[in-house]
Amino acid sequence: MQKIKVIIMGAAGRDFHNFNVYFRNNDAYQVVAFTATQIPGIEERIYPPELAGPNYPNGIPIHPEEKLPRLIKEYNVDQVVFAYSDVPHEYVMHKASIALANGTDFRLMGPKTTMLKAKVPLVSVCAVRTGSGKSQTSRQVAKLLKDKGLRVVAIRHPMPYGDLREQIWQRFASYRDLKKYECTIEEREEYEPHIDNGIIVYAGVDYEKILREAEKEADVIVWDGGNNDLPFYKPDLHIVVADPHRAGNELTYHPGETNLRMTDVVIINKVDTADPKNVEKVKENIRMVNSKAKILEAASPITVDKPELIKGNRVLVIEDGPTLTHGNMPYGAGAIISKQLGASEMVDPRPYAFGSIKETYEKYTHLGAILPAVGYGEKQIAELKETIDRTPCDAVVIGTPIDLRRVMTIDKPTVRAKYELKVLGPVTLEEILEEFVQGSGKQ
Repeated sequence: MQKIKVIIMGAAGRDFHNFNVYFRNNDAYQVVAFTATQIPGIEERIYPPELAGPNYPNGIPIHPEEKLPRLIKEYNVDQVVFAYSDVPHEYVMHKASIALANGTDFRLMGPKTTMLKAKVPLVSVCAVRTGSGKSQTSRQVAKLLKDKGLRVVAIRHPMPYGDLREQIWQRFASYRDLKKYECTIEEREEYEPHIDNGIIVYAGVDYEKILREAEKEADVIVWDGGNNDLPFYKPDLHIVVADPHRAGNELTYHPGETNLRMTDVVIINKVDTADPKNVEKVKENIRMVNSKAKILEAASPITVDKPELIKGNRVLVIEDGPTLTHGNMPYGAGAIISKQLGASEMVDPRPYAFGSIKETYEKYTHLGAILPAVGYGEKQIAELKETIDRTPCDAVVIGTPIDLRRVMTIDKPTVRAKYELKVLGPVTLEEILEEFVQGSGKQ
């Protein structure tokens, strides 16, 4: 029988997972290529034979997404599988139109074909958009479960931007492990806070191997999702975070709306800084598509270590990169606290942007006087530092989840802005998790 030829469109995450769990050993299909977008420098690689399996002794090429029409014709492709996250629904259909116009089927893959089942209870924490507060929620969920005396392991959504052979599965228990695996800023932002809380983190590329390794040392697993993607594992409790600063997005972005429709609990975060009308709009949208979901409200109180460096001064605000870029947020915690504390000016870094940082501003035109902390490798980290050095300011406000001073030297006065989840009710996260633990028989 002739094999069905497939191209998987992705961003070095969901695309690899879909291949591993569905296509790798499926003799009915031949994946002829991946396409890549969103993340700088992840294309023009090979998905290696060590991961691709015996059906692909030479591995699988990874091409820039703009080559998709040519690749469809060159390989006589039968199906294009869309496999990345946090894009508008309209965007998905534009990609579908490109595939269909070039003569091939267009496909989305769902939970039945992509979710693996854990041998231990599993809580998933996902979101409707990048930057909703999912990471801080994951941290709190993991810590609360650990405080109950359970062995908790977090498994983080993939960020395999380096040598894929070295990232089949990775275990992070200390800062030494971050150095060992040469983690990017984006990876450190997700792993460091868990490590600080005494939580072991697994990540990588092959999420069945990762799951089986994690199960060996876990009473319960927390799936720490990425962007607004669906869990890779079947959750026993599914928690989704929504952002009233982008009210309405919960019904207009893929696959965030799917998360919302299938979740058990929705946490509407940032209600302390959002317009109350937008909070109500999010609640209405949740009730419209998932009336069974429990709705919790939460705040993200912001604290700074040196408020005196902000008041009356010109500040350069640095925020979490993915939240600003494909999360489409024009600001973050650093900007909010700078305004609250009376900065005289938030200096616009765009005229001083260097290298790929300049290209980031050209691609994401919604960005204003904020510096996104993109750092997908040593070269980009160096370009981020150069941009900071060039920008004239009295102080630098670091609003990123990790302290950037751990990965670069900043030769200017710095202020660290931090934020954590504070659930306001009507029930507590502790009560939700207590019910889950009792139901799972772990207490």
